[in-house]
Amino acid sequence: MRKIKIAGLLLIAAIVSVSAQRNEIKIAKSSIIWTGNKIGGSHTGEIKIKEGYFDIKKNEVIGGNVVIDMNSMTNTDLSSDASKQRLIGHLKSDDFFGVEKYPSASFTINKSSKLKNGKATVSGTLSIKGKTEPITFDIEKKGSVYTTQLKVDRSKFDVRFGSKSFFANIGDKAIDDIFILDIQIAL
Repeated sequence: MRKIKIAGLLLIAAIVSVSAQRNEIKIAKSSIIWTGNKIGGSHTGEIKIKEGYFDIKKNEVIGGNVVIDMNSMTNTDLSSDASKQRLIGHLKSDDFFGVEKYPSASFTINKSSKLKNGKATVSGTLSIKGKTEPITFDIEKKGSVYTTQLKVDRSKFDVRFGSKSFFANIGDKAIDDIFILDIQIAL
């Protein structure tokens, strides 16, 4: 009977050791820098990760979820506080991200290639403003930090203001549909 109990414990230990390990994101050491371009310029700022994790098995990301706090959006390129507040207020409005109704965005990892020379390709779904779209991108891992640059087409998430995808005669008031997220996630 004692041999069966020991064998059972060893089997459970073996199962646990080959299953994925959940790694919580270190929020204070992680960052997202956003950039939006328009004719004649661009704006840049930061947005915070609210919570998240990566599931890792044999040094491979096999799942995960990242929740972004849309209320944390800031601007870093304007010098005037009034200009910063005006821009962020507009970005949080229904013209752009509708933050009152949609206070968070998220990314769910569905699969990843194996890391080769510290790089892998990740696939999953991105949810913004209640719309969910598939997305695939490359990541780079150095130590316990993962980095990537996402190019997101806002028109797929019904972010319409200043978009040529929705307003054909907008001319020089157009804002690029693609916005950029430079992401650094520490585990």
